[in-house]
Amino acid sequence: MGLVGLQLTVAVALSLVDSYRRRGKRPKPFPVTGPGTVPVGDGEITTYTFGRDLYDDMLAAIDGAKKQILFETYIWKGDEIGWKFKTALAAAADRGVDVHCIYDGFANMVVSPAFKRFPPSLKVLRYPVWTAGFRVWDLRRYGRNHRKMLVVDEEVAFLGGYNIGSAYATEWRDTHVRITGPGVWDMKRAFADFWNLNRHHRLRRNDRPLLIETASDWDPQIRVHKNIPRQWNFPIRSMYLEAIARATRNIWLTTAYFLPDQDFVDALAEAARRGVDVRILLPLKSNHIVADWISRGYYGQLLTAGARILRFKDAMVHAKTATIDGSWSTVGTANIDRLSLQGNYEINLEVIDPAFAAVMEEVFTNDESNCLELTLSEWEARDLNRKFTESFLAPLRPLL
Repeated sequence: MGLVGLQLTVAVALSLVDSYRRRGKRPKPFPVTGPGTVPVGDGEITTYTFGRDLYDDMLAAIDGAKKQILFETYIWKGDEIGWKFKTALAAAADRGVDVHCIYDGFANMVVSPAFKRFPPSLKVLRYPVWTAGFRVWDLRRYGRNHRKMLVVDEEVAFLGGYNIGSAYATEWRDTHVRITGPGVWDMKRAFADFWNLNRHHRLRRNDRPLLIETASDWDPQIRVHKNIPRQWNFPIRSMYLEAIARATRNIWLTTAYFLPDQDFVDALAEAARRGVDVRILLPLKSNHIVADWISRGYYGQLLTAGARILRFKDAMVHAKTATIDGSWSTVGTANIDRLSLQGNYEINLEVIDPAFAAVMEEVFTNDESNCLELTLSEWEARDLNRKFTESFLAPLRPLL
């Protein structure tokens, strides 16, 4: 217990020092690609890599809503962008649109209580900070709601890594998609399932369940995968492992935090050893320095196997995407870490379509132009202090 306490103390100290060093520093400009739309199945997918473009289209969709808005986010800042969304949602409710909102209580603890007071016309579910109640032994009740999505009128849905806040509009590199067609219904069902599972957390407990009609169409090219801790259901990890095992040409993966389990690392390493072009794009310095230190413990295995590690510089890359063999792609909310793949409520879109894969490859190539590649020789030459810190913090991996 003393050793664990010391490890946690070091982790906290690193975080505090890093926070002090970041004071007043602003991210530098980084390359982005404009919104691009491709037809997929019976609908379309538009890809966003710059927050301002995404927010403009999300707000336009909210302003044009006629029947229903389902809005869910992990972080909802009480800043200029946050107020724009709150005002737009309230205005939609005032004109008769049925508006449901979900946000995570823990992620927004530092947000002003005044911002979190909503008009009664909005149906708002604050996913509580403590979710286990008296069932402290039940691990199924500890997952955070890490999802970010918007569904409007069964016609359009948005999904990806962007939270809601002014900094994300211009300072973070993230990826979100807008979809139309049959896949929108799956997004609506995902929202309704979470709402109905947790609606008892709302103050107005006499609310009726959020009911949805049965889908009339299936789109074989698009699938929505949902991690549901309460049901001990984590398909996103399985989705990744299956796609990696099938890869023959390339695996290009972007993630904000890279803390996989050993089986995931082995799958990537095995792909690299059989000649697949494995590239993992990460932030050079993320907003969680402890996660950076712990993730480095996997670099040696991957570099030795022939994988390439690319570190995005000058800004935080927060995207959770991958594309494989010019055919398979995923965009969503799940990072490659234990919390996302085996702990939190997450949602990812799986798309099997060459045109969309081409867009994702273009985005990856553009991001790669802003990266520093970590070589095996550079990695092996790091100093003893770094090696010791990485090893000392390694036991904290299961917590992240």
